[in-house]
Amino acid sequence: MSRRRRVARGAAVVSLAVVVCAGLGGCAAGPSLEDQGAVTAPPGDSRQLTVGSAGFTESDLLAQMYALLLEEAGYGTKILSVTNRELYEPALERGQIDVVPEYAATFADWLNAKAHGADAPTVGSPDLAATMTALRALAGPRGLTVLDAGRAVDQNAFAVTAAFAAEHRLKTLSDLGARGVPVRLAAGDECVRRPYCAPGLREVYGIDVTAVDPKGVGTTPAKQAVQNGEDQMVLTTTTDATLDEFGLVLLADDRNLQNADHIVPVVNRARAGSEGVTRALSRLNTVLTTADLAMLNEQVDSWRRLPEDVARNYLADKGLVRR
Repeated sequence: MSRRRRVARGAAVVSLAVVVCAGLGGCAAGPSLEDQGAVTAPPGDSRQLTVGSAGFTESDLLAQMYALLLEEAGYGTKILSVTNRELYEPALERGQIDVVPEYAATFADWLNAKAHGADAPTVGSPDLAATMTALRALAGPRGLTVLDAGRAVDQNAFAVTAAFAAEHRLKTLSDLGARGVPVRLAAGDECVRRPYCAPGLREVYGIDVTAVDPKGVGTTPAKQAVQNGEDQMVLTTTTDATLDEFGLVLLADDRNLQNADHIVPVVNRARAGSEGVTRALSRLNTVLTTADLAMLNEQVDSWRRLPEDVARNYLADKGLVRR
């Protein structure tokens, strides 16, 4: 996923400085767990909502779609791009941001570490229901409501060249383990110790990972290393929009090594916890798939289209907003 920051709407686009100033008392703010304890405010229905983006392509697209769906339901919106979760999550608690797109397992583990320390056991898992239960239990006391997850999932994934897959008759990671083919893996340097990466590939799938080539997660150099045969497999994501450009295909995680990082809207309960907001955002769950999200990422990253235009065209094609 590209980290280019492109948030463009007709409505106001707010700078990070606004969040910082607001945190110092420059504008109205809702409650924060750190300052005021557990939040018990009833669901609110502010008619002017701020949608947060984490500043990379996929997050920009999701934020644009959320804003468009809310506008279609009669809400006013603006978009705030904040690339650091350490900044945007407290802003969400305070009501300076009202809704953000998040990833279920990743956000659950982040909130758990925030509550219980960096060494706390992970609570995200491949089981979506268990992950959502844990996430909601952590989010609720902070005044946050986690809406239902959709079908779209952006989680870690492993790709090989189409030629390599054809040669060894591979469709799944289980196939690769069964074939006993040794692979050098292009990934981040943390892959050596992370359970979802090299250790998990060995233990869950029996894959012979001979080495980890620290070229990063889904980076161009990592994909090129697999394309030219220097490495045999690359760690990327399920919504990677550029695999075709490198002749790569994903191998299915058929034994569910990866956690359930389904896309979930997270809202500030006191400002955006109403049924109206829930209904508006839940409409995306009826259409958006992982493949759709990868295609939308590609239109921005490869075709150089604006996230707002891509988001509007997609929702209009699905009959969810007007053109």
